[in-house]
Amino acid sequence: MRVAALYDIHGNLPALEAVLQDIRQAAVDAIVVGGDVVVGPMSRETVSCLLDVGFPVHFIHGNAEVAVLDQMAGRNPAAVPEQYWPILRWTAQELTEYEPLLASWPKTRRLDIAGLGDVLFCHGTPRDDNEVFTRLTPEERLLPVFEGLNVVVCGHTHMQFDRMIGTTRVVNAGSVGAPFGEPGADWLLLGPEVGFRHTSYDFANAAERMRATNYPEDFAARYVLATPSAAEMLEMFTAASLR
Repeated sequence: MRVAALYDIHGNLPALEAVLQDIRQAAVDAIVVGGDVVVGPMSRETVSCLLDVGFPVHFIHGNAEVAVLDQMAGRNPAAVPEQYWPILRWTAQELTEYEPLLASWPKTRRLDIAGLGDVLFCHGTPRDDNEVFTRLTPEERLLPVFEGLNVVVCGHTHMQFDRMIGTTRVVNAGSVGAPFGEPGADWLLLGPEVGFRHTSYDFANAAERMRATNYPEDFAARYVLATPSAAEMLEMFTAASLR
């Protein structure tokens, strides 16, 4: 069984379309979408695209889906700074028809993948979508979180890595829609090995498509035409790691 793991798409439909072209050539058996599909300029179109890929797709939710569902229920999510609430409200209005679908996505998913065995997919950590850790987070902080697990695939911090935590192999898929570091789309090809993938696409055309929406920030300028520094984000997220 070969599985593509796509995380943190964030409504970047052009990036997703390019990745799906690569996935079809890789002859995968299934896709796991690891949360944060939404909150981005083309969130509704991105969900629709994933529902129409033509082969099995397994969804889990991320912190973005949880925050949008809070907005749909009339609550401002306490875990999200107030400056981002207008973006969440816009996204919630765009996704009204998909509320039952988003609410049905589980927190984690397990698959048996040839060459890797039992793989647990989560967004942040197996216990919390919002927990942050990086390849540099001290192992002793993480051992209780990953104890007893074989392989864990996560996302959330938008930076790929592959590390051992005790006897557990933990792999971060990076971000399809808003990676830190080199512009493009990062994802994983799993089975029988762990394969890191990076897909390029037409950034100028993507920016034009995104700016044709009424999304309340210039997503393309921040995450497509240029991207945040991987070194700076690694330092920031490592300092904010769970304790």
